Amino acid sequence: MGMDEKERSSGEQPRDAVLPTVNPEAEKAQPPKSSIHPALYVTVWIALSSSVILFNKWILSTRDFRYPVILTTYHLAFATVMTQILARYTTLLDGRKTVKMTGRVYLRAIVPIGFFFSLSLICGNLTYLYLSVAFIQMLKATTPVAVLIASWSLGVSQPNLKVFLNVSVIVIGVIIASMGEIKFVWIGVIYQIAGIIFEALRLTMVQRLLSSTEFKMDPLVSLYYFAPVCAAMNGVVALFWELPKVSMDEVYHVGLFTFFLNGLCAFLLNVSVVFLIGKTSSLVLTLCGVLKDVMLVVASMLIWGTQVTGLQFFGYSIALGGMVYYKLGYEAIKGYAGEAGRQWAEFGNQKPILRRISIILLVVMTLFVLLGGLAPSSGYDASEIMDSAKSKLGGMTGLTP
Repeated sequence: MGMDEKERSSGEQPRDAVLPTVNPEAEKAQPPKSSIHPALYVTVWIALSSSVILFNKWILSTRDFRYPVILTTYHLAFATVMTQILARYTTLLDGRKTVKMTGRVYLRAIVPIGFFFSLSLICGNLTYLYLSVAFIQMLKATTPVAVLIASWSLGVSQPNLKVFLNVSVIVIGVIIASMGEIKFVWIGVIYQIAGIIFEALRLTMVQRLLSSTEFKMDPLVSLYYFAPVCAAMNGVVALFWELPKVSMDEVYHVGLFTFFLNGLCAFLLNVSVVFLIGKTSSLVLTLCGVLKDVMLVVASMLIWGTQVTGLQFFGYSIALGGMVYYKLGYEAIKGYAGEAGRQWAEFGNQKPILRRISIILLVVMTLFVLLGGLAPSSGYDASEIMDSAKSKLGGMTGLTP
């Protein structure tokens, strides 16, 4: 064998040895995949988020506990205690160890944010005393618009005409929905608009705070820092505004165990947000929020018999469409629509019977909503019309049995 052949053979052998097609050690190092499907996190978050809103409305309106500031203070005090417990005995709040929180930062950033957080919660709960859950959700659709304007005002982002025109569609939709509201109460609308403005300022200030890598916080860590100061601020307001009027009989009328479940539900909502974002994405959270809002409107119609007119349905549909377009963009919507179409076609091929049942249920539910709750109210009651017709017919004939 020649010298060249020896060199080639000696150069080829190591190449085969050091470049294996499969690396057993790398396969062993991969962490096991989670056995919990992301759909479970989505379902839990939607259930908890909807439950908190319906639960609060039920306590404040149905159970006639008309003290929203006390209820908000209780939620924040409950969250303060629970986050302290989790920080001490679990790893859910270990993210706070990477946050460089000092007394100066707390006073200059956390306290002002907590102030607007408190105001948004107070105004949000006050709204339940005057407006239906359905109409409140429609008004909340303007939150992205308020956040955008607040970010422009505080210099967090630069004004953009195209973006402004996009969010204008949301405003137009909400205005149309408001025009169709049967029980329009100005004081309730003012409280809700104020709550949206305070929430927009809070979110913008949080965005500015989190722009630094030193203050990256998940929702649960944020609650760990914000809950104590918000509970203190709300407690001061409640001390002078509502505590002199509330009685223990009203508290017992709701039930101590009911209050405990209400606080636990509100706290678990914050925990579920952490898992939902961690296991899916903020995009999924946005889309789930739209679905939750629609479900709350339907739930308000079923539980409290809220009347939603056809004009409201039309306006709210425009607002939701504008909100999705603003958050996702045309290309993303087109891609997701194409993927959804492919998944739906594949589902039909694999399980045609279930697909037909799903279509039938969707059609029945749509007809029920349109004919039952979304039809414009003209102020007439069907039973009264029938009784009036019978009396008139009886008077015309003059016949008695």
